[in-house]
Amino acid sequence: MPANVLAAYTALIASGELRPDPAQAAAAARLATLAAELEAPTDSGGIFSRLFAKKTEAPRGVYLWGGVGRGKSMLMDLFFDCLSIPQKRRVHFGEFMLEVHQRIAVERAKELGDPIVPVAHAIAAEARCLAFDEMMVTNSPDAMILSRLFTELLAQGVVIVTTSNRPPSDLYLGGLNREHFLPFIALIVEKLDVLTLNGPVDYRRDRLGSQQTWLVPNGAEATRQLSDAFFRLTDFPVEDRAHVPSEEIPVQGGRTLHVPKSIKGVAVFSFKKLCGDNRGTADYLAIARKYHTVILVGIPKLGPDSRNEAARFVGLIDALYEYKVKLLAAADAEPDQLYEKGDGRFEFDRTVSRLEEMRSEDYLATGHGAA
Repeated sequence: MPANVLAAYTALIASGELRPDPAQAAAAARLATLAAELEAPTDSGGIFSRLFAKKTEAPRGVYLWGGVGRGKSMLMDLFFDCLSIPQKRRVHFGEFMLEVHQRIAVERAKELGDPIVPVAHAIAAEARCLAFDEMMVTNSPDAMILSRLFTELLAQGVVIVTTSNRPPSDLYLGGLNREHFLPFIALIVEKLDVLTLNGPVDYRRDRLGSQQTWLVPNGAEATRQLSDAFFRLTDFPVEDRAHVPSEEIPVQGGRTLHVPKSIKGVAVFSFKKLCGDNRGTADYLAIARKYHTVILVGIPKLGPDSRNEAARFVGLIDALYEYKVKLLAAADAEPDQLYEKGDGRFEFDRTVSRLEEMRSEDYLATGHGAA
Protein backbone atom coordinates (compact mmCIF):
# COMPACT_ATOMS: atom_id res chain seq x y z
CA MET A 1 0.00 0.00 0.00
CA PRO A 2 1.40 3.47 -0.81
CA ALA A 3 2.83 5.51 2.04
CA ASN A 4 0.84 8.23 3.78
CA VAL A 5 1.48 11.67 2.26
CA LEU A 6 2.55 13.21 5.56
CA ALA A 7 4.81 10.26 6.38
CA ALA A 8 6.47 10.51 2.97
CA TYR A 9 6.98 14.25 3.43
CA THR A 10 8.43 13.75 6.95
CA ALA A 11 10.87 11.19 5.53
CA LEU A 12 12.15 13.78 3.03
CA ILE A 13 12.78 16.19 5.90
CA ALA A 14 14.59 13.51 7.88
CA SER A 15 16.81 12.62 4.92
CA GLY A 16 17.85 16.25 4.48
CA GLU A 17 16.36 16.52 1.00
CA LEU A 18 13.91 19.16 2.25
CA ARG A 19 14.21 21.78 4.96
CA PRO A 20 11.49 22.18 7.60
CA ASP A 21 8.68 24.42 6.33
CA PRO A 22 5.49 24.83 8.41
CA ALA A 23 3.37 25.72 5.36
CA GLN A 24 4.55 22.62 3.47
CA ALA A 25 3.92 20.43 6.52
CA ALA A 26 0.38 21.79 6.89
CA ALA A 27 -0.30 21.19 3.19
CA ALA A 28 1.07 17.64 3.43
CA ALA A 29 -1.22 16.96 6.40
CA ARG A 30 -4.24 18.32 4.52
CA LEU A 31 -3.41 16.21 1.45
CA ALA A 32 -2.99 13.12 3.65
CA THR A 33 -6.47 13.72 5.06
CA LEU A 34 -7.91 14.12 1.57
CA ALA A 35 -6.25 10.90 0.39
CA ALA A 36 -7.75 9.05 3.35
CA GLU A 37 -11.19 10.46 2.54
CA LEU A 38 -10.94 9.37 -1.08
CA GLU A 39 -9.73 5.91 -0.08
CA ALA A 40 -12.48 5.35 2.50
CA PRO A 41 -14.68 2.38 1.55
CA THR A 42 -18.04 3.20 0.03
CA ASP A 43 -21.33 1.47 0.82
CA SER A 44 -21.20 -2.04 -0.66
CA GLY A 45 -24.83 -2.95 0.09
CA GLY A 46 -27.33 -4.35 -2.36
CA ILE A 47 -29.06 -2.61 -5.20
CA PHE A 48 -31.87 -1.20 -3.03
CA SER A 49 -29.53 0.30 -0.47
CA ARG A 50 -27.62 1.97 -3.30
CA LEU A 51 -30.81 3.24 -4.90
CA PHE A 52 -32.25 4.80 -1.76
CA ALA A 53 -29.13 5.81 0.12
CA LYS A 54 -28.46 9.51 0.47
CA LYS A 55 -25.67 10.58 -1.85
CA THR A 56 -22.46 11.23 0.13
CA GLU A 57 -20.95 14.63 -0.50
CA ALA A 58 -17.51 14.45 -2.08
CA PRO A 59 -14.50 15.63 -0.05
CA ARG A 60 -13.31 19.20 -0.48
CA GLY A 61 -10.48 19.64 -2.93
CA VAL A 62 -7.25 21.61 -2.46
CA TYR A 63 -5.83 24.65 -4.27
CA LEU A 64 -2.07 25.01 -3.57
CA TRP A 65 -0.56 28.31 -4.61
CA GLY A 66 2.71 30.08 -4.04
CA GLY A 67 5.91 31.34 -5.62
CA VAL A 68 8.10 29.36 -7.94
CA GLY A 69 10.05 26.49 -6.39
CA ARG A 70 8.14 26.44 -3.08
CA GLY A 71 7.28 22.73 -3.26
CA LYS A 72 3.83 22.73 -4.88
CA SER A 73 4.67 20.12 -7.51
CA MET A 74 6.63 18.07 -4.98
CA LEU A 75 3.58 17.85 -2.70
CA MET A 76 1.37 17.05 -5.67
CA ASP A 77 3.76 14.21 -6.57
CA LEU A 78 3.54 12.81 -3.04
CA PHE A 79 -0.25 13.08 -2.96
CA PHE A 80 -0.78 11.44 -6.34
CA ASP A 81 1.75 8.66 -5.73
CA CYS A 82 0.27 7.88 -2.32
CA LEU A 83 -3.37 7.95 -3.47
CA SER A 84 -4.44 4.33 -3.88
CA ILE A 85 -7.60 4.67 -5.95
CA PRO A 86 -7.71 3.65 -9.62
CA GLN A 87 -9.84 6.54 -10.85
CA LYS A 88 -7.31 9.32 -10.56
CA ARG A 89 -5.66 11.49 -13.19
CA ARG A 90 -2.84 14.01 -13.11
CA VAL A 91 -2.52 16.39 -16.04
CA HIS A 92 -1.10 19.81 -16.84
CA PHE A 93 -3.94 22.31 -16.75
CA GLY A 94 -3.20 23.73 -20.20
CA GLU A 95 -3.19 20.25 -21.74
CA PHE A 96 -6.47 19.45 -19.99
CA MET A 97 -8.16 22.55 -21.38
CA LEU A 98 -7.05 21.75 -24.94
CA GLU A 99 -8.63 18.32 -24.48
CA VAL A 100 -11.82 19.88 -23.09
CA HIS A 101 -12.19 22.16 -26.11
CA GLN A 102 -11.75 19.18 -28.45
CA ARG A 103 -14.43 17.23 -26.58
CA ILE A 104 -16.78 20.21 -26.63
CA ALA A 105 -16.35 20.52 -30.40
CA VAL A 106 -17.37 16.87 -30.81
CA GLU A 107 -20.45 17.32 -28.59
CA ARG A 108 -21.42 20.60 -30.24
CA ALA A 109 -21.49 18.86 -33.63
CA LYS A 110 -24.23 16.55 -32.29
CA GLU A 111 -26.49 19.59 -31.68
CA LEU A 112 -28.04 18.05 -28.56
CA GLY A 113 -27.91 21.04 -26.23
CA ASP A 114 -25.22 22.44 -23.93
CA PRO A 115 -22.07 20.48 -24.88
CA ILE A 116 -20.33 21.17 -21.56
CA VAL A 117 -22.65 18.90 -19.56
CA PRO A 118 -21.89 15.64 -21.42
CA VAL A 119 -18.18 16.52 -21.49
CA ALA A 120 -18.14 17.01 -17.71
CA HIS A 121 -20.07 13.77 -17.19
CA ALA A 122 -17.60 11.85 -19.37
CA ILE A 123 -14.61 13.26 -17.46
CA ALA A 124 -16.30 12.44 -14.13
CA ALA A 125 -16.80 8.85 -15.28
CA GLU A 126 -13.06 8.58 -15.92
CA ALA A 127 -11.67 10.11 -12.72
CA ARG A 128 -12.85 10.69 -9.15
CA CYS A 129 -9.82 12.88 -8.53
CA LEU A 130 -8.31 15.33 -11.01
CA ALA A 131 -4.87 16.67 -10.11
CA PHE A 132 -3.81 19.71 -12.13
CA ASP A 133 -0.32 21.12 -12.50
CA GLU A 134 -0.14 24.91 -12.75
CA MET A 135 -3.66 26.22 -13.08
CA MET A 136 -3.46 29.44 -15.05
CA VAL A 137 -6.02 31.08 -17.30
CA THR A 138 -4.60 33.11 -20.15
CA ASN A 139 -7.29 33.19 -22.82
CA SER A 140 -10.94 34.09 -23.17
CA PRO A 141 -12.19 30.71 -24.52
CA ASP A 142 -10.95 28.94 -21.35
CA ALA A 143 -12.28 31.69 -19.08
CA MET A 144 -15.77 31.55 -20.60
CA ILE A 145 -16.35 27.83 -19.93
CA LEU A 146 -14.51 27.16 -16.66
CA SER A 147 -17.30 28.09 -14.26
CA ARG A 148 -19.89 25.87 -15.98
CA LEU A 149 -17.42 23.02 -16.50
CA PHE A 150 -16.17 22.90 -12.91
CA THR A 151 -19.63 23.41 -11.43
CA GLU A 152 -20.72 20.30 -13.28
CA LEU A 153 -17.57 18.33 -12.40
CA LEU A 154 -17.97 19.12 -8.70
CA ALA A 155 -21.68 18.27 -8.85
CA GLN A 156 -20.66 14.86 -10.22
CA GLY A 157 -18.42 14.29 -7.19
CA VAL A 158 -15.06 14.94 -8.84
CA VAL A 159 -12.40 16.11 -6.36
CA ILE A 160 -10.04 18.78 -7.67
CA VAL A 161 -6.46 19.22 -6.45
CA THR A 162 -4.44 21.88 -8.22
CA THR A 163 -1.29 23.96 -8.01
CA SER A 164 -0.92 27.55 -9.18
CA ASN A 165 1.50 30.44 -8.97
CA ARG A 166 -1.40 32.78 -8.24
CA PRO A 167 -4.11 33.04 -5.57
CA PRO A 168 -7.59 32.39 -6.98
CA SER A 169 -8.41 36.11 -6.93
CA ASP A 170 -5.55 36.80 -9.38
CA LEU A 171 -6.51 34.23 -12.01
CA TYR A 172 -7.18 35.78 -15.44
CA LEU A 173 -6.36 39.17 -13.95
CA GLY A 174 -6.95 41.89 -16.55
CA GLY A 175 -8.45 39.38 -18.97
CA LEU A 176 -11.10 40.18 -21.56
CA ASN A 177 -14.64 40.01 -20.13
CA ARG A 178 -13.24 38.95 -16.76
CA GLU A 179 -16.61 39.60 -15.11
CA HIS A 180 -17.85 36.37 -16.71
CA PHE A 181 -14.94 34.54 -15.07
CA LEU A 182 -15.59 35.71 -11.51
CA PRO A 183 -18.10 32.89 -10.74
CA PHE A 184 -15.26 30.41 -11.30
CA ILE A 185 -13.12 32.18 -8.68
CA ALA A 186 -16.06 32.12 -6.25
CA LEU A 187 -16.52 28.40 -6.95
CA ILE A 188 -12.86 27.65 -6.20
CA VAL A 189 -13.00 29.52 -2.89
CA GLU A 190 -16.28 27.85 -1.93
CA LYS A 191 -15.41 24.25 -2.85
CA LEU A 192 -11.64 23.97 -2.40
CA ASP A 193 -9.35 24.63 0.56
CA VAL A 194 -6.92 27.36 -0.57
CA LEU A 195 -3.45 26.80 0.91
CA THR A 196 -0.48 29.15 0.51
CA LEU A 197 3.10 27.92 0.03
CA ASN A 198 5.51 30.83 0.22
CA GLY A 199 8.27 29.50 2.42
CA PRO A 200 11.77 30.99 2.49
CA VAL A 201 13.40 28.42 0.18
CA ASP A 202 13.05 28.51 -3.60
CA TYR A 203 14.06 24.88 -4.17
CA ARG A 204 14.09 25.18 -7.96
CA ARG A 205 16.37 28.21 -7.90
CA ASP A 206 18.36 26.66 -5.07
CA ARG A 207 19.05 23.58 -7.16
CA LEU A 208 20.33 25.66 -10.04
CA GLY A 209 22.79 27.30 -7.67
CA SER A 210 25.33 29.39 -9.58
CA GLN A 211 24.63 27.48 -12.79
CA GLN A 212 24.98 29.66 -15.87
CA THR A 213 21.90 29.46 -18.06
CA TRP A 214 23.55 30.29 -21.42
CA LEU A 215 26.68 28.24 -22.03
CA VAL A 216 29.22 28.97 -24.79
CA PRO A 217 30.43 27.09 -26.75
CA ASN A 218 28.60 23.85 -27.50
CA GLY A 219 30.67 20.87 -26.48
CA ALA A 220 31.37 18.28 -23.83
CA GLU A 221 31.64 20.73 -20.92
CA ALA A 222 28.38 22.50 -21.74
CA THR A 223 26.64 19.14 -22.17
CA ARG A 224 27.96 17.98 -18.78
CA GLN A 225 26.74 21.12 -17.02
CA LEU A 226 23.28 20.95 -18.57
CA SER A 227 23.02 17.26 -17.78
CA ASP A 228 23.93 17.92 -14.15
CA ALA A 229 21.33 20.71 -13.99
CA PHE A 230 18.67 18.40 -15.44
CA PHE A 231 19.21 15.74 -12.78
CA ARG A 232 19.30 18.32 -9.98
CA LEU A 233 16.04 19.89 -11.14
CA THR A 234 14.17 16.61 -11.62
CA ASP A 235 15.58 14.39 -8.85
CA PHE A 236 15.88 11.65 -11.47
CA PRO A 237 18.57 9.12 -10.47
CA VAL A 238 21.74 9.77 -12.46
CA GLU A 239 22.56 6.08 -12.50
CA ASP A 240 19.37 5.50 -14.48
CA ARG A 241 20.13 8.17 -17.09
CA ALA A 242 19.50 5.72 -19.94
CA HIS A 243 15.84 5.51 -18.94
CA VAL A 244 14.80 9.16 -18.65
CA PRO A 245 11.18 9.18 -19.91
CA SER A 246 10.12 10.81 -23.17
CA GLU A 247 6.64 12.12 -23.94
CA GLU A 248 4.23 13.03 -26.72
CA ILE A 249 2.47 16.30 -25.93
CA PRO A 250 -0.66 17.53 -27.74
CA VAL A 251 -0.39 20.45 -30.13
CA GLN A 252 -3.40 22.50 -31.15
CA GLY A 253 -4.77 21.14 -34.40
CA GLY A 254 -4.73 17.48 -33.39
CA ARG A 255 -0.97 16.85 -33.73
CA THR A 256 1.52 15.73 -31.12
CA LEU A 257 5.10 16.78 -30.46
CA HIS A 258 7.78 14.34 -29.32
CA VAL A 259 9.76 15.46 -26.27
CA PRO A 260 12.98 13.38 -26.00
CA LYS A 261 13.34 13.91 -22.24
CA SER A 262 10.40 15.04 -20.14
CA ILE A 263 9.95 14.81 -16.39
CA LYS A 264 8.63 17.03 -13.58
CA GLY A 265 8.08 20.05 -15.80
CA VAL A 266 11.55 19.95 -17.38
CA ALA A 267 12.05 19.18 -21.08
CA VAL A 268 15.18 18.65 -23.16
CA PHE A 269 15.36 19.43 -26.89
CA SER A 270 17.95 19.89 -29.57
CA PHE A 271 17.96 23.10 -31.61
CA LYS A 272 17.85 20.99 -34.77
CA LYS A 273 14.56 19.34 -33.78
CA LEU A 274 12.85 22.51 -32.54
CA CYS A 275 14.09 25.06 -35.05
CA GLY A 276 15.59 23.03 -37.89
CA ASP A 277 12.41 21.06 -38.52
CA ASN A 278 9.23 22.72 -39.76
CA ARG A 279 7.78 23.89 -36.45
CA GLY A 280 5.45 26.77 -35.71
CA THR A 281 3.77 28.85 -33.05
CA ALA A 282 1.40 26.07 -31.98
CA ASP A 283 4.36 23.78 -31.19
CA TYR A 284 6.18 26.42 -29.20
CA LEU A 285 3.09 27.43 -27.23
CA ALA A 286 2.42 23.77 -26.36
CA ILE A 287 5.94 23.54 -24.93
CA ALA A 288 5.72 26.87 -23.10
CA ARG A 289 2.39 26.01 -21.47
CA LYS A 290 3.52 22.60 -20.26
CA TYR A 291 7.13 23.03 -19.06
CA HIS A 292 8.54 25.42 -16.47
CA THR A 293 12.10 24.73 -17.69
CA VAL A 294 13.44 23.97 -21.17
CA ILE A 295 16.99 22.77 -21.83
CA LEU A 296 18.05 23.50 -25.41
CA VAL A 297 21.29 22.09 -26.79
CA GLY A 298 23.22 22.56 -30.01
CA ILE A 299 22.30 26.17 -30.88
CA PRO A 300 24.60 27.08 -33.81
CA LYS A 301 25.78 30.49 -34.93
CA LEU A 302 23.18 31.60 -37.46
CA GLY A 303 23.65 33.45 -40.74
CA PRO A 304 21.96 34.41 -44.03
CA ASP A 305 21.57 30.76 -45.03
CA SER A 306 19.68 29.93 -41.84
CA ARG A 307 17.01 32.62 -41.87
CA ASN A 308 14.21 30.04 -41.45
CA GLU A 309 15.91 28.57 -38.38
CA ALA A 310 16.43 32.07 -37.00
CA ALA A 311 12.75 32.93 -37.52
CA ARG A 312 11.67 29.74 -35.72
CA PHE A 313 14.09 30.47 -32.89
CA VAL A 314 12.51 33.92 -32.53
CA GLY A 315 9.07 32.25 -32.29
CA LEU A 316 10.32 29.76 -29.72
CA ILE A 317 11.85 32.45 -27.49
CA ASP A 318 8.71 34.60 -27.78
CA ALA A 319 6.59 31.69 -26.49
CA LEU A 320 8.99 30.77 -23.69
CA TYR A 321 9.26 34.40 -22.62
CA GLU A 322 5.49 34.91 -22.64
CA TYR A 323 5.03 32.01 -20.22
CA LYS A 324 8.16 32.84 -18.20
CA VAL A 325 9.75 29.46 -18.96
CA LYS A 326 13.31 29.08 -17.67
CA LEU A 327 15.79 28.43 -20.51
CA LEU A 328 19.08 26.59 -20.06
CA ALA A 329 21.00 26.51 -23.32
CA ALA A 330 24.28 25.58 -25.01
CA ALA A 331 25.21 27.74 -28.01
CA ASP A 332 28.14 28.59 -30.25
CA ALA A 333 27.82 32.30 -29.51
CA GLU A 334 26.48 34.80 -27.00
CA PRO A 335 22.96 36.06 -27.77
CA ASP A 336 24.14 39.35 -29.35
CA GLN A 337 26.50 37.45 -31.69
CA LEU A 338 24.18 34.59 -32.53
CA TYR A 339 22.60 36.07 -35.68
CA GLU A 340 24.65 38.94 -37.03
CA LYS A 341 23.58 38.90 -40.69
CA GLY A 342 20.45 37.78 -42.50
CA ASP A 343 16.78 38.48 -43.10
CA GLY A 344 15.06 39.60 -39.93
CA ARG A 345 18.30 40.61 -38.23
CA PHE A 346 16.83 43.92 -37.04
CA GLU A 347 13.86 42.12 -35.47
CA PHE A 348 16.27 39.65 -33.84
CA ASP A 349 17.38 42.42 -31.48
CA ARG A 350 14.17 41.86 -29.49
CA THR A 351 15.12 38.19 -29.11
CA VAL A 352 18.60 39.17 -27.92
CA SER A 353 17.04 41.47 -25.33
CA ARG A 354 14.70 38.73 -24.14
CA LEU A 355 17.49 36.18 -23.91
CA GLU A 356 19.50 38.57 -21.75
CA GLU A 357 16.51 39.18 -19.49
CA MET A 358 15.89 35.45 -19.21
CA ARG A 359 19.34 35.12 -17.60
CA SER A 360 18.52 37.63 -14.86
CA GLU A 361 17.76 36.76 -11.24
CA ASP A 362 14.40 38.55 -11.44
CA TYR A 363 13.31 36.43 -14.40
CA LEU A 364 14.54 33.18 -12.82
CA ALA A 365 12.55 33.99 -9.67
CA THR A 366 9.31 34.55 -11.62
CA GLY A 367 6.69 31.81 -11.60
CA HIS A 368 5.81 29.85 -14.71
CA GLY A 369 2.96 31.45 -16.62
CA ALA A 370 3.07 34.68 -14.64
CA ALA A 371 2.36 37.83 -16.60
